[in-house]
This record gives sequence, C-alpha cells and structure tokens, in this order.
Amino acid sequence: MQLGRVLAQARKLMEQTVRPGETVVDATAGNGHDTLFLAELAGPGGHVLAFDIQQEALDSTRIRLGALAGRADLILDSHDRVADYTEGPVGGAMFNLGFLPNVGDRSVITQPDTTVSAVHNVLGLLKKGGLITVCVYDGHEGGDRERDALLAYASRLPEADVDVARYELVNQKGHPPFLVAFEKKKEFKEPILLD
Repeated sequence: MQLGRVLAQARKLMEQTVRPGETVVDATAGNGHDTLFLAELAGPGGHVLAFDIQQEALDSTRIRLGALAGRADLILDSHDRVADYTEGPVGGAMFNLGFLPNVGDRSVITQPDTTVSAVHNVLGLLKKGGLITVCVYDGHEGGDRERDALLAYASRLPEADVDVARYELVNQKGHPPFLVAFEKKKEFKEPILLD
C-alpha cells in the first residue's frame, strides 16, 4: 500500500471490521468503486446501501457492480436519510466527500450539514466495533467548511462512545485528502454530544 493513498487506508480498515453477511453503507456512491468493494467484502449474504443525490452516479455504480448488483440497493437520496432505509446494525460505512469525479457536475458537492448529520445517524446504527471512514477532500470550493464542520463534530464526541482518528500526510503541498475514521466502542442509538 502506498502511504499517501487514503482510500487504500480506508479499505484496509474496513477489511478489519466488516464481516460477511453484514449490512454496510456507501454514503457517497460516486462512480461505484466503494460500493463494489463493500459488496465483495460483505459477501453473498451481505447487503450494501449506496446513496447518492445524482442519478448518473447511481447509473455508473450499477454498471460497475455488474453481477453483484443484487447485493446493493442504489438509493437516490441524501446520505443523512440512512435511518429511513435500515434499522441496523450496520457493520461499516464509507464516505468520500467532495464532488463526483470525472463525469459529475463539480458544483454539486457534499454539504457540511448533511455530511455531519449522516455520520451522526450512521454512528447510531453501527454495531459495537463498527467503523465509519470519511475521505476528506477540502481543496474545492466549500470543502473547507465541510472539513471544519466534520472535525468540530468529531472533537465533541464522547471518548467513552467513539474513537476518532485522523490519518494524513503532513509534507504534501496543496490540499491532499485525509482520512477520518470513527470506531464505535459501545452500544448506543445516538451519540450524546457535548455543548
């Protein structure tokens, strides 16, 4: 694994967490790379809920899934509505913030309020020991606001409930992506936030 690849690190963490047969979430389906990875990881008895607000992302994801399309629900909705589609438990969830690469409208981006709400809602659905990975891309317009909102939320989570880690390269120029990982330490439906 190359040190600078946050997506590879996110997948490595998921491989250590998700078990065959579990329900998992791709909170930002995009071009379907994580949806396919999660469908393979969860196995024939598992299921992926893949969210995106752009139909072209879901169309791309469906094509990428190919024969594994039956393992995933492709949901044209905001990721913060995850609790409308499952009661849990969820084994793990992956987020890639920003815009749909290569084919998407770059003015359509993930937003601070729905991203924080989605992470919060998934935390409530996670199994004990479940994991959320968030790849943060903050070099585009609005990315800094989303980054700051996510990190502010993460810093308020009670350490008795959730471990939060940040993985990043510190010697890269510009705005290299970084990874924030949330691990649920005990059972709860919604984390209690500090004021």
